[in-house]
Amino acid sequence: MKDFHEKKYGMVIDLDKCTGCGSCMVACMSENNVPFKEDETKKRLSITWMKVYKFTNGKSFPETEVCYLPRPCMHCEGHGGHSPCVSVCPATATDYSTETGIVSQIYTRCFGCRYCMGACPYHARYFNWWDPVWPKGMEKQLSPNVSPRMRGIVEKCSFCYHRLQLAKEKAYSEGRREVRENEYQTSCTQGCPAGAITFGDLINPKHEVYKLKKDQNAFRLLERLGTNPKVYYISSREWVRRAGDNYLAHEKTGKKQNH
Repeated sequence: MKDFHEKKYGMVIDLDKCTGCGSCMVACMSENNVPFKEDETKKRLSITWMKVYKFTNGKSFPETEVCYLPRPCMHCEGHGGHSPCVSVCPATATDYSTETGIVSQIYTRCFGCRYCMGACPYHARYFNWWDPVWPKGMEKQLSPNVSPRMRGIVEKCSFCYHRLQLAKEKAYSEGRREVRENEYQTSCTQGCPAGAITFGDLINPKHEVYKLKKDQNAFRLLERLGTNPKVYYISSREWVRRAGDNYLAHEKTGKKQNH
C-alpha cells in the first residue's frame, strides 16, 4: 500500500476575478528564486514561470472589454501520461509523475537543447542565457528550499513542488498518510489578493478545484490539441472562452475533452 494515494494537482483560475496586478508573478519569483535582469524590456530573455497576459475583445470604446490571463506551466498529461515536452526531451530532464500529475524539471540533467521549449504550445519554458544575478545582499534572502539554476538549462513552473515535499514530511511526522488541501498550496495561489487562483487535487471530490473545474464556464487553453492541461480557467464572458482555443465561426464554446 502506498503512503500517498494518486493525485492530479492542478489549478482553476477565475478570469473574472483577475485584475492583472501581477502579484502571482512576484510571489512565484520570490518563492522559486527566479532571477530578474536589470533591463526587463527584452522579454525574450526574461524568465517568468507565471506570466500574466492581457487581451481585449477587439471592440472600440465604449464596448471595449479587457481580460487578464495568468499562465503557469500547464502540467499537461497528454496521451498516455506524456506531455509534449516530456516526449521530446533526449536527456530525460523532464518527467511526468503519475502520482502527482506534476511535470518535473531536473536541472542537473538538462543540457540546453531546448527541444522542450519548441514542443510546448504554451510558451511556459524558459532558457537561462546567464547565471543568475541578484542585487547585492539579496542572495542572502533567497528561498532555502529551491536551488538557483545555472546558465545553459531550461526551467519552468513546478507547482511549488518543494512545498508538497514539506507537507508530506509534516504528514509523516504526525502519522498521517494524506496531505490536507490547505497544507499544499502554490505561492501564486496564496499571493493572489483577488482570490482568483484555486489549487488542489483535481480528482479529489473534497477539494475545491474538483468542483470548480466542472463549472459550465470552465475551459482550458488549446484544449483540442489533446495536451490535457491541469490548469482550468473560468469566465462568464464568451469572447474570453473563445479566445482559449481556435474556434470556427459556427462553433460554440464548452466542448471539453478529458477531465
